[in-house]
Amino acid sequence: MTEERMNMSAPEDGSEDFAALLAEHDAVADRVHPGQKVTGTIIEISGDSVFVNIGIKIDGVMDRKDILDADGKETVAVGDTIELYVTGVNSQEIRLSRSMGGSGMAALEEARDAAVPVDGRVVATCKGGYTVEVLGKTAFCPGSQMDAVSVADAESMVGRTLQFLVLRVENRGRNIVVSRRALLDRERQENLDKVLAELNVGDTVEGRITRTAPFGAFMELAPGVEGMIHLSELSWSRVGSADEAVSAGDMVRAKLLSVSKDDKGRVRISLSRKQAEGDPWADVANKVVAGSVMEGKVVRTAPFGAFVELAPGIEGLVHISELSWTRRVHKAEDVVNVGDVVNVKVKEVNPEARRISLSLRDAEGDPWQDAASRFAPGTVVTGTVESRAQFGLFVNLAPGITGLLPAGVIKGCKNAAELNKLDKGDSVTLTVQNLDTAARRISLAPEGYEGAPAREDHSWKQHASTNSSSSAGGLNTMAQALQKAMQNKR
Repeated sequence: MTEERMNMSAPEDGSEDFAALLAEHDAVADRVHPGQKVTGTIIEISGDSVFVNIGIKIDGVMDRKDILDADGKETVAVGDTIELYVTGVNSQEIRLSRSMGGSGMAALEEARDAAVPVDGRVVATCKGGYTVEVLGKTAFCPGSQMDAVSVADAESMVGRTLQFLVLRVENRGRNIVVSRRALLDRERQENLDKVLAELNVGDTVEGRITRTAPFGAFMELAPGVEGMIHLSELSWSRVGSADEAVSAGDMVRAKLLSVSKDDKGRVRISLSRKQAEGDPWADVANKVVAGSVMEGKVVRTAPFGAFVELAPGIEGLVHISELSWTRRVHKAEDVVNVGDVVNVKVKEVNPEARRISLSLRDAEGDPWQDAASRFAPGTVVTGTVESRAQFGLFVNLAPGITGLLPAGVIKGCKNAAELNKLDKGDSVTLTVQNLDTAARRISLAPEGYEGAPAREDHSWKQHASTNSSSSAGGLNTMAQALQKAMQNKR
């Protein structure tokens, strides 16, 4: 490799070949310029020089002292990848450095002219900024130039050694101005150019969530380069804030939606996390099967029912009529609240319409399913008075199961006075007289009652209308209709 470099300097071929070689070298050299940050691989450490492959035909060279630590030991080896800055380009070589070294005015002016970073130690805060020691001199860094964003705690920067660009050297070194922000902006622009050159709209990228905001989350695509994932693009599930879907530090995949510029010329990169994950409804038939019981989370309620999320982005509706077997439901919040985890039975799946019908009460089971064995005629049961009407007492025997102790039966029994004193909530022990599971009716009688069963069709119809109507007007209308029907029947 050393011979190859010597041959380029002193070729044995004719002048035309040498001119062609120099022309090729000049074309390669045009691709790098002083101050440019490059990434290379160390290919040789020889004497006081380190040779680095930076991806072009001409190798870069740096001083060996740049890779030595305080004890004089090498911090890298052949084959290692290293980030460096171009300090000079000429017809013979490309000079590289981790940062500008040396001291004095000559080094400062060289760093300024080559736009190569210098190491600087922040020694104190001062009016308008910071005092920084660079290359043996005292420099000033304006507060606005310390970082790409405003520094909340200026004192937190004191004592740190950072890299700066030298912007100004005047009055024989008495006025030196440096900027860290200029270096960060330059590196960000280089990274941005690289990202935009490599990515196309529709590509999927991976990055780290750096911060969240009320309108979404920011994802780092490259050092200093962020894209924004809008709240609506964070998840197929409904989220009220970004931190419900992601947290700072999370590694996520996202789809590149667009690249645009705002009115100030700043590049905006729009991303979508949910589109990178794919449409959850694409294989909903494999995830949600009619007849199955699934666990889900109540995500919102409406006047007609509650929406339950079965999987991210897949919601089904529990109609208000499917919320409970055991109680009269006026609104979904009578049974469930947003955030509740519930078991639901899948009644119907319509992938084309993206609709799923669910039932909360069916998942719990029909309380009348085994009523024939639990409440066979002659069974002694204990229940709670649910309500009193002119036609008898309605007694709750189990969740969702109510029996009727008819007024005629009460009148004809020995302990009628005691039964007439019962009020809502009182406990009473009775005997099942008749059971009609199809009509969901149970007739009750006091223990030892031997009289004939009283007619109760009207009573049950009245009770059913009372428990199913949702308004006073509905109750009155149904009652009037039932009364008219009974009169016509007579």
